[in-house]
Amino acid sequence: MADGRAVAEEAFGVGEEGKSAVAPEGGPNPPGARESDGLRVGRPRGVRAFGLLPWAALSTGLLVALAAASIATGSRLVPLHEVWDALFDFDPKNDAHLVVRELRLPRTFAAITAGACLGLAGALAQSLTRNPLAEPGTLGISQGAASGVIVGLFFTSASHVAVYVWFAFIGAALTGALVHRLGRAETAGTNPTRLILAGAALSIVLWALNTILLLAQPAWVQQIYRNWALGSLAGRGWDNLPVLIACLAAGAAASFALAPSLNAATLGADMSKALGVKPRATPALTNLAIIVLAGGATAAAGPVVFVGMACPHAARALAGTDHRRLLPFSALLGATATLASDTLGRIVVYPGEVGVGAMTSIIGAPFFVWLVRRGKVLGL
Repeated sequence: MADGRAVAEEAFGVGEEGKSAVAPEGGPNPPGARESDGLRVGRPRGVRAFGLLPWAALSTGLLVALAAASIATGSRLVPLHEVWDALFDFDPKNDAHLVVRELRLPRTFAAITAGACLGLAGALAQSLTRNPLAEPGTLGISQGAASGVIVGLFFTSASHVAVYVWFAFIGAALTGALVHRLGRAETAGTNPTRLILAGAALSIVLWALNTILLLAQPAWVQQIYRNWALGSLAGRGWDNLPVLIACLAAGAAASFALAPSLNAATLGADMSKALGVKPRATPALTNLAIIVLAGGATAAAGPVVFVGMACPHAARALAGTDHRRLLPFSALLGATATLASDTLGRIVVYPGEVGVGAMTSIIGAPFFVWLVRRGKVLGL
């Protein structure tokens, strides 16, 4: 059991202050440990000193402030008192009130929900592949959704996002399921290396097919696809929110239920199996949660990069590697980053706008380089 404890300390970065509370076989739990604790995962020094609550409060406060800024920002100048009246004293005959209620408010909720989905999906993808650079796109989700959009536009001739979003979700789901099947070893369950290779290979194939299909489409289909592929939340109304909320609720419930198993899986195949983790069921359910979360977000907002990669790293630096804390922080930071990018995109080229996908790249890439140079990219 000493070897298992050493592995736990190495995997989670646990020092003397936060050693794994694994009881010897047949013996009592160590002092201060509870049976429900299982493996106790180390947390960053700042978190041990100040606790998680201040970070959670700060992140939540920033998200609320960004939501207020998002509702007040747009191509049309609406005075702040009109924004306030639109929220709390709505007049359906007032054009300014309609802009706030029917355009900006659902867009803000869509940014928060899609960002939370991407943050959660990114944390799960990095745990599933054991690759700190993984994100939902690594598993082919983005290209699968793109294929669905092209097929949906071709067969339905629908120009409204509420119609072709379902095709995007179906494409992402089918691609994720195929990647999971290709990444499975015959006897040992899902293999992280095979999973990454399968996702990369399938993404390349789908990208080529999407390019060929798009060239054969009329100009209006190409224009709609380009707007979606750039990653944008413009025009997302209340009719887009049910699918996003359903994906977030289902994916979050599955993620939090899987958190103890993901903690144990970090210790390696032999140790996790000894702790009761099923080598086939846990990766399969994790991949399903990624498909639901990333599929819904990508379908609604288009490919939004760096949120699923960078936000789990920032969450890991704040909350540690315990998935019971890492997952909610990843969702919170993902929502904050996506909403910040969408709001800034409406300011930098006012009265025009830059899509949220482009803004997350502009903001996320330097931030991620900074994390790497400071040695803050934490392994799994």
